[in-house]
Order: sequence, then C-alpha cells, then structure tokens
Amino acid sequence: MITMEVCANSLRSAFAAQEGGAVRVELCDNLPEGGTTPSYAQIKMAVKSLRIQVYPIIRPRGGDFLYNELEFELMKEDVRVCRELGCQGIVIGILKADGSVDSERCAELIGLAGNMGVTFHRAFDMSSDLNKALEDIIDLGCERILSSGGEASAWKGSAVLYDLVKQAAGRISIMPGAGISTGNIKEIISHTGSTEFHASARSAVQSAMKFRNPRLSMGSLADEFSYDLTDPRIVRELITLANDTK
Repeated sequence: MITMEVCANSLRSAFAAQEGGAVRVELCDNLPEGGTTPSYAQIKMAVKSLRIQVYPIIRPRGGDFLYNELEFELMKEDVRVCRELGCQGIVIGILKADGSVDSERCAELIGLAGNMGVTFHRAFDMSSDLNKALEDIIDLGCERILSSGGEASAWKGSAVLYDLVKQAAGRISIMPGAGISTGNIKEIISHTGSTEFHASARSAVQSAMKFRNPRLSMGSLADEFSYDLTDPRIVRELITLANDTK
C-alpha cells in the first residue's frame, strides 16, 4: 500500500488532507517561500482535531538552509513546542555553507524531539552531494527524506530518486515530492520504487469578498482575492492512482 503525505498550508488544508485519505500532514505556512513554521495555534488545533499524523516544519524563514545562532535558537524552541503539544513528528533540514548536512545542529534538534518522528525536508536537494547527504541523514536516525532528486520536480529527478532508494536499501524512506500531480503520480511511483509520496494537492479558492479596493495590495501576491487550499478530491485521486498497479 502506497501512502500519501500532504503538504498542508493551513488547518483547513490539513482537514481536507485527512478527508482525502492522507496518513500525515507536513503542516506549514508560507508555501510560496517553500514553507515555514506554522503558528502555535495552528499546530495546537491540528494535533487536537486531526486523526492523522501532524508533522510541522521547523523552518524560521524562507530562503537558504544556513541559519545563524538566533534562527537556530528559534528552531530549537519550535521543536520544544511541538513536543509539548503532542505532535507525532517534525520536519527539519539544516545545511552548512559548503552544502553539506549540518549534522551537529540537526542532531541537537533530533535530541530535543524526543520520541517524535523526524523527516528531513528538501534542504537535502540543495546539498552539494546527495549520496553523502543520504548517509549523513541515515546516521542521524531520521525516518525519511523528502526529495525531488535534486531537480525542480520529482518527475525530473525520478532517475536520481530511484538510485537513492537503492542506496538507502530500506534504512530510510525516500519520499518523492515536488510537482506531483494526477498526471504523473503513477509514473513517478513506478520509476522510483518509493512506497510513500508527498503532494500539496491544492486547488484555487476564490474570495467571497464583494468589495475590493483596486488601488492597492497588501503583499506581493498577484491575486489577493484567490488562495490555495488542499482539495480532498485531488488527494483521493492521487492515492487511487498511486495504488493502481494495472
């Protein structure tokens, strides 16, 4: 049975992921920046309300994965919060300036996580040597690595993902993610040999606002009267396609 993790950009998306049949949500905020740590309230209510696993991302900002001491202190505190709130796991990833895995800092976060599971996110794809990074992450004791094979999408990186699955040899799960859709999920699963995958499964929701001020915007979004939420129908279809061996 191939399982699905949903990258949920809100508690609403997390509920939709559960409705669609996902086994776990990577709970995050600010998906246009690649995902950052969600609010305390989002984490608390997700853990309290959902029946599936909740893995918040521990990432204090967008951009690279090289963090200064203040940012690292924030990450440690977020791990403590997740543990106190009863999360089933966390999602982390820290690199050094040379592109290698910052094993020392990652180990500190994992130590703070206690009995929570740990996923290493796509900072892995930005590392300078994927094969070496894989071994370092295995040594850290992570459950899985979210990866697109070092490419812009899991489809483009499917050959590399296949090699990573072979190298991992059951010691860690390689979970394809990035650009996974109903149009390519069967091929990605077939080409990589992975047993779990990661997708946002989002669709656009139009704002119900009737009055709209055309003279300004509140941020950098091209359309502030449309937002994305996970769609349970897409989640269900992805899971069905992934498990269709015909």
